[in-house]
Amino acid sequence: MEDIRICPTHGFYRGESCKCGYKGELILDKERVEKLGRLVSGILRHFPDKFRLEMDEDGWVDFDALARVVSRKYRWANQWLIKAMIYSDEKKRYELKDNRIRARYGHSVRVKLSDYPPAEEDVLYYGTGEEEAHRLLEIGIKPVNQAYVHLSTTIEKSEEVARLRTDDPIILEIDAKAAMENGIRIIKANDYIALAEEIPPKYIKRVIRL
Repeated sequence: MEDIRICPTHGFYRGESCKCGYKGELILDKERVEKLGRLVSGILRHFPDKFRLEMDEDGWVDFDALARVVSRKYRWANQWLIKAMIYSDEKKRYELKDNRIRARYGHSVRVKLSDYPPAEEDVLYYGTGEEEAHRLLEIGIKPVNQAYVHLSTTIEKSEEVARLRTDDPIILEIDAKAAMENGIRIIKANDYIALAEEIPPKYIKRVIRL
């Protein structure tokens, strides 16, 4: 986790220096970034009802209402700091539009995400470990503790995900084009992540050992 600072030219960023080399004013230290991120992520992905926030089928909640909940939990937090967290997030976890906010991916609550575009990649990737890979080749890829299977748009990103769980990652190559042609909905969450309700085993076309 990194501090959030602000550059007068490029806006909010994370780390010591902006991409232009300017060392901006500190907005949030990394401890508060982590606290704020955990709370906002938890609300938007897992437990909006706990805070009596209404979420529509596409995952949107009212931004003002979310900000009020956050400020009650952390008195130092406000709308501006929430926006700083959102706009500086290189992983593009959140989306803010028309005074509504949502998590782009990672939901455990059921959401349809009907306004997401279909994935345009012909091939997608899923990073896992050796033992799980054998099981997935038999039963397919299904979500665990999440509403959707998270697929990566590049081998490199799938390896990053896999290495969070294992030192010896296995990458499964998914024939996304064939899956979508046969009616499986695969949607694009951001530049690096696509979502599917499940991937049957017949669409796992190749096992890549790194």
